[in-house]
Amino acid sequence: MNMDKPIRRVAIFGLLLLFGLMAQVNYVQGSQAEDLQSDSLNSRKYADVFKTPRGRIIADGQVLVDSPETHEDSPKYGRTYKNGPVWAPVTGYFNGSPTKVELAYNSMLTGKDKRITHQRWFDTFIGKKPDGANLELSLNTAAQQTAYQRLKAGTSRRAGAAVVDIKTGAVQVLASYPSFDPNEVAPQQKTKGGKRLAELDRAPGVIKPLIDNAMSQTFPPGSSFKTVTAAVAMEQLGLSSSSVVNTGQLILPESGKPLPNSHDTGNCGSQAPLRGAFAESCNSTFGELALKLGIEQLNQGATKFGFNRKVMVEPDVAAAESDVPVSVFDPRTQKDIPTGKDGTARSGIGQENVRATPLQMAMVASAVANKGKIMKPYLVQKARATDQSEIYNASPSMFSQAMKADTADQLADMMRAVVSEGTAKKLAGQHIAGKTGTAEQGAGNPNSRWFVGFSPIEKPRYAFAVVTEGVGDGASGAGPIAASIMAQVLKK
Repeated sequence: MNMDKPIRRVAIFGLLLLFGLMAQVNYVQGSQAEDLQSDSLNSRKYADVFKTPRGRIIADGQVLVDSPETHEDSPKYGRTYKNGPVWAPVTGYFNGSPTKVELAYNSMLTGKDKRITHQRWFDTFIGKKPDGANLELSLNTAAQQTAYQRLKAGTSRRAGAAVVDIKTGAVQVLASYPSFDPNEVAPQQKTKGGKRLAELDRAPGVIKPLIDNAMSQTFPPGSSFKTVTAAVAMEQLGLSSSSVVNTGQLILPESGKPLPNSHDTGNCGSQAPLRGAFAESCNSTFGELALKLGIEQLNQGATKFGFNRKVMVEPDVAAAESDVPVSVFDPRTQKDIPTGKDGTARSGIGQENVRATPLQMAMVASAVANKGKIMKPYLVQKARATDQSEIYNASPSMFSQAMKADTADQLADMMRAVVSEGTAKKLAGQHIAGKTGTAEQGAGNPNSRWFVGFSPIEKPRYAFAVVTEGVGDGASGAGPIAASIMAQVLKK
């Protein structure tokens, strides 16, 4: 009997089993690795997290975040942050439970993302864990550092700044003060880091270092919100920048009290073109426009700019919701209280219960500078595997068409007028155009001071927003900071 044929069959069957096993191992260790690691029943997911290095986070070629060996058994690898407080609003922290960019791209940084495991399938087959990818941020490092230093020096309480590329949505600056040092809560700090994190989390009062003031905290935008009111009024009421509007005293319809202007001379004396009322920031004009629109129409118009909804900046990372409320919940009565007519007028000037993040107001300015279009903001430009192959590249996408191109062009001219002849004349020659804002925050609290706009003045490339808390107004309390930041941005 010829034994070769049965032996060949057995050999072929054995090879098929081997290849089948290889395929199954590759599927489980590669395709399913991320799902298995994140499974709530997997008790090893926290134990293993410090045994391998995470990918680096880089900006302008500088390594901002790295994972050096600790030369200890646990954790085997730590996490170090260069100039931690400067970059914390973007990088977040990692101590087993990540935040911000550390959270958004956790699977890439750990090497468990399918785009890495599929590419490095043989590594997983032989039991070698793929290295984490390195992230390249969209930020301008020099401008980010300038922003942090100027915000720190320019506030008595809190401050934040955001700058975005109007054509792509790439975030150039996202700075906050006060901030915190992620090195203090990194894995190598062990229990000391956990205690420090709990201490930061329980920080008393309104100063919460873990909550950045650039995209995670809202402030009353004051007169900088008149940009939105003007845009909605121009589109819904058929106005143009040359339309003559009332600028004299406005008596609120419910209380009978006046809504005062900062001055009652010049364009704010009686009547003026909308351009002049905007340049000199006449409260009465924009309170009256809000009343003509009504709170529902003002709310709907603001939604086009990003208000009243979550803005996703990166996966699992959303900006705090900026709001123009039609009603507010009263915890005392457990009922929603509608925004009345007086409240509607005050909403039109960015007071009452209107709240915004600097990132949101930078998006407003972006719409003005970009023919009414707002691009979706993002922080991570690229991700590369350790062999430098590109596994992710940000794809710019439109967030919304907030207004017509003609309306945006007229508003851009109105923002230029603010600097050339209005409330921010001291900023002339600084290559920026914008809108000032000063909002009261209640007795005993400092003002919320804003400057929101775009740069350069002609053919703009970037939109920005700066808020600081302190005495005085937005022209002096935020404008010079914005000018310093944009001077650095334009150098690149």
